[in-house]
Amino acid sequence: MTADPSFSNLLAAASRGWCARTCDEGVLSLALPLDEVDPLYNLPLLADEDPFQFLWDGAPGLCFAAAGQCQSLDLAGPRRFELAQRFSDTTLARLTDATPNAPAQARPKVLLAFSFFEHPAERQRSHTCTPAVQAVLPRWQLSRQGKYGWLRLNGVITQQAEARELAEQLWLMAENLLDPNHNSKFFWPSNVRGTTALQPWQKCYRPALERGLDLVNNGELNKLVLAVRQSIQLQTPLDPLPVLARLRKQQAGSCRFLWRRSHENAFFGASPERLLSLQRGQLRTDALAGTADPNDDGQKLLKSEKDRREHELVVTSITQQLCNQGLTPRRPRNPQLARHGQLVHLHTPITANANGHTSLNLANALHPTPAVAGLPCREAMAWLRTLEPFERGNYAAPIGWIDTSGDAELRVAIRCGHIRNSVLDLTAGAGLVRGSVVETELQEVGLKLSVLADQLELRTQAQPKLTSQRPMT
Repeated sequence: MTADPSFSNLLAAASRGWCARTCDEGVLSLALPLDEVDPLYNLPLLADEDPFQFLWDGAPGLCFAAAGQCQSLDLAGPRRFELAQRFSDTTLARLTDATPNAPAQARPKVLLAFSFFEHPAERQRSHTCTPAVQAVLPRWQLSRQGKYGWLRLNGVITQQAEARELAEQLWLMAENLLDPNHNSKFFWPSNVRGTTALQPWQKCYRPALERGLDLVNNGELNKLVLAVRQSIQLQTPLDPLPVLARLRKQQAGSCRFLWRRSHENAFFGASPERLLSLQRGQLRTDALAGTADPNDDGQKLLKSEKDRREHELVVTSITQQLCNQGLTPRRPRNPQLARHGQLVHLHTPITANANGHTSLNLANALHPTPAVAGLPCREAMAWLRTLEPFERGNYAAPIGWIDTSGDAELRVAIRCGHIRNSVLDLTAGAGLVRGSVVETELQEVGLKLSVLADQLELRTQAQPKLTSQRPMT
């Protein structure tokens, strides 16, 4: 342990934090070591009735849950990355951390969820549109890495008595989380009933695929990543947490995430793709493009001229964007295989010294990657607006966090679902390059849609059960 978890020491830390504040009204942050507590299973207890909930599950790496909003920002527009970075920097700089010796996993974090486009399409403009970016300093934060865990509470204080009250709330929550009478692994139903609310996705998707293939075959675009959405009217309520618990086993190499705005609005999934991670000034990003067919263990994929060409387009674009920022990216000569459940992809990790760049400045340069949009980027984005009859919202956009040291991780939000009231939207896409075949792309998208549908044990007439010859990982 890096701290003595006694109540008297916690009160002393709160008192020191009160004395160290830099303004009359500021945020005091307190933390306690709390081992052997799984954030995924304890998020309902942590959140209680608070509508905002967040989960970042990279287990066996970093896993943390968060609930409540201490401070937040919603905005739109072309400067959203810059303004979100400013909000994060200002919020974390003004915060008084009364537990400064807590490990990296327990640092206070600002949570971030971007939309794919800066502005919603004209046809989608309404009060229900997804904000271009949401940034939240959460009230509660429960983290675990390995067997070591920490519980953190952030709160606005204006007088010394409120600092003591904050310490008491933190201590009581820790006791609740450790109480053996609170069985956090309560029964979660595994079967969700649903009926298709819209026509089969293949019928909507095929014409768009054919037009997209015309664009790449005629040389107007080098690549286009077309997405399709399947909307399902649920007959029974869906809690994303049981789905994410199962994905921890079935998609162990991915990062499971949840962004719950309200009790009726939740975005969740298991992303295999890192947009960027920044640790102690070292940047890493992933190029993930090229997908094996169901009967391929990856060896055919490695030898596929079409898939290698599609993958290299993504790698080249990412490295060029980093070079444009004055960085010197490094990459292996050949791609690797990355297995995520039934799906096998070509994967190239790209690293660089960040040279003082902030995480969101780099994210602005990298988003959207050709793996989720296309090339040339501006032209591909315009065609996505034309050919996709729905608003992408958070799909394929950055989601993640920044901490007080400037370290950050952002994932590309794919393999995801969005619940609004009783409607579940599943979204997936396929990359089109010269040589792509409509039937093959339809099959690939079906497999991607099934990542969540299989965990839900949800079957509809529009999406039959898809099988693979490869074992699940």
